[in-house]
Amino acid sequence: MKINGNEIKPGMILEHQNKLWRVAKISHTQPGKGGAYTQAEMKCLTDGTKLNERFRSSENVERARLEQKPMQYLYSEGEMLAFMDNSSYEQISISTDILGAQLPWLQENMEVKVEMHEGNPIGLELPATVEMEVIEADAVVKGQTASSSYKPAKVENGETVQVPPFIEAGTRIIVNTEDATYNSRA
Repeated sequence: MKINGNEIKPGMILEHQNKLWRVAKISHTQPGKGGAYTQAEMKCLTDGTKLNERFRSSENVERARLEQKPMQYLYSEGEMLAFMDNSSYEQISISTDILGAQLPWLQENMEVKVEMHEGNPIGLELPATVEMEVIEADAVVKGQTASSSYKPAKVENGETVQVPPFIEAGTRIIVNTEDATYNSRA
C-alpha cells in the first residue's frame, strides 16, 4: 500500500530498498527553501541495521501489508516466547527481540495481536494498558501537591513508573504499555 512521506508514523513497517524496516523515530522538517520532508530513523527487521532516510511529502513510500492475528501469550523459554493462535490453537515461537521495550509488560495469558508478513511473525501489538500492583513506593513528602509532582514506584514486573503521591505499595494501577506511564488507579 502506497502512502505519502508525511504519513509515516513510528512503529510502521515499510518496504524500502527491498527490505522490511520498522520506523523508530520521525521528525517533520519544513525548511525555508524547498519542500517539507520527514526524517525517519528505521531499523531493518532482518539484519538489525539502522538507517536514517528523508522522505519528501510528495514522495510515495510502500507500507508493508501485514496480517494481524489475535494470539495468546503462553510462556517464555530462554530468548523465545510461545504464543497460541486463538482460532486454530497452533503454537508459534517468537524471539524476544521483536518486543523491545514493551517486553516487561507482557503477561502470561495476555491477548496480543501478532503482525505477520508472508507467514512470518515480525511484530507484536500489546493491549494499550495493563494492570499492575505497586510493590514499592517512596513515602509522600509533606507539602507536595497531587497535581504537579510524581514519585517513582516499582511495580510487580520490576519496572519503575512515575506515579502521583497518593499511590502506595499494594495499590493496583493501570500502566500504558507504549510509554510505561501511569494511567489511573485500577
